[in-house]
Amino acid sequence: MAPSEDPAPAPAADSPYLALRSPRLRLLIPLTVAFAFLMEQLDSTIVTTAIPAMAKSLRVAPLQLSAAVTSYILSLAVFIPMSSWVADRFGTRRVFAFALFVFTAASALCGLAQNLPTLVVMRILQGFGGAMSTPVGRLILLRAFPRSQLVRAMTYMSIPAIIGPTIGPILGGVLTTYVDWRWVFYVNVPIGIVGILFALHYVEDLETEKPGRFDIAGFALCGIGLGLVQFGIENLRDPVAPRDIVIALSAAGIALLVSYVPYAKGRMNAALDLSLFAIRTFRISTLSGGLSRIGINAVPFMLPLLFQIGFGLSAVQSGLLTFISSTSALAVRPVASTLVRFFGFRRLLAGNAVVSACVIASFALMQAGTPHWVDFLMVLVFGLVRSVQFMMTNTLTYADTPAAKLSSSTALGGVIQQLTVSFGVSVAAVVLGLIAGPHPPEVADFHLAFLLVALLTLLSAPGFLGLHEDDAAHVSGHLKKTDADSKTKSKSPA
Repeated sequence: MAPSEDPAPAPAADSPYLALRSPRLRLLIPLTVAFAFLMEQLDSTIVTTAIPAMAKSLRVAPLQLSAAVTSYILSLAVFIPMSSWVADRFGTRRVFAFALFVFTAASALCGLAQNLPTLVVMRILQGFGGAMSTPVGRLILLRAFPRSQLVRAMTYMSIPAIIGPTIGPILGGVLTTYVDWRWVFYVNVPIGIVGILFALHYVEDLETEKPGRFDIAGFALCGIGLGLVQFGIENLRDPVAPRDIVIALSAAGIALLVSYVPYAKGRMNAALDLSLFAIRTFRISTLSGGLSRIGINAVPFMLPLLFQIGFGLSAVQSGLLTFISSTSALAVRPVASTLVRFFGFRRLLAGNAVVSACVIASFALMQAGTPHWVDFLMVLVFGLVRSVQFMMTNTLTYADTPAAKLSSSTALGGVIQQLTVSFGVSVAAVVLGLIAGPHPPEVADFHLAFLLVALLTLLSAPGFLGLHEDDAAHVSGHLKKTDADSKTKSKSPA
């Protein structure tokens, strides 16, 4: 029999890699990490379908529930930079198990919340658990597997990243319609308990060099600044405090973020390494890509509200119509590499930003009488263009990043990525609120909001044109055919 193309290393009791000490650990360790990813990914999509029911139960307007979404995402963004430092300081096993416990307990408390402020506080706590669990989970895999086995381990771990967003809208709709909206949070409890038990049994703390002093001052500048800016955005429509105070706090938040720039310059242990913006591909993929993401991320918040508040559909019907946007990622994966090889990052991202804006604008054509199969098809197309944009900007972000900067680029890139989700939801809620005024939004209000959000996505397209044709060509494979053709022509007789 011919040997396997990628034979698994023989078990070795003294191996420095935990996964090589027992064949079963090659599956059980990625499975352990997968519990954290499943809860986080599920939580990112299951809640939006339940928003109308949650608003009715908590006696608030549906648009006010945007705070329950953005508080969780903002908490993720704020605490991600400290996750690797905490893991190195206290041990991956303990931090990962503790993070799962925090996320699980906070999920149960979210389900028990009797008012919006309590729910927001518990969502912040939930975000802290998520920020500690998923980055540390990646670190566990990096330390448990040799590089030759890492792709296989990452494949096992990435399955929940696909399953969670796919089943989230449907599961949220079913639980909200036939049980109670609180179960969209309670569903995390059994998953979290099993994950904690697995972590305590199958993950170990490896000896690592203790990290240096954590940049507490930089972390505070960024965290408090982002929190105040997010607070200001959330209160543009319906301020919880006098408008002068909201403006003052927002200005203070911006000032803190601006002051971080000179603070971080030349600092070795900065919480976020801003020198990465000197790399053109990183700068454009995070800034222009971030602008396009804000517009695109507004859509998953608005669509369930349009279907339920505007069209009068049930939560189950809404979930069945919106889940397809997540499954589109599966269809895009096989063709994404072909697209970027043919067009290159510059043309693909700029062109797809325009296409994404057109698709978002097309939602303004939806009416209550539109056949569901048409709605389904439109959401499917949106999912396809969204997946292309997200996948390609993610790839471009780290394409030219030096190996020594990978850790800091992952932290900064992760923070920006989470912020685009938070800002996208906030922008959607603010735009809808300003259009609708004190009344619940109507179908026409949603239509205008989709057009404005589409314009935001369209504005990102010129930024991608700042890329060079050969940027990240070593990743995309673009220009290889052109180079080959040029060599052939130069050898042919005149």
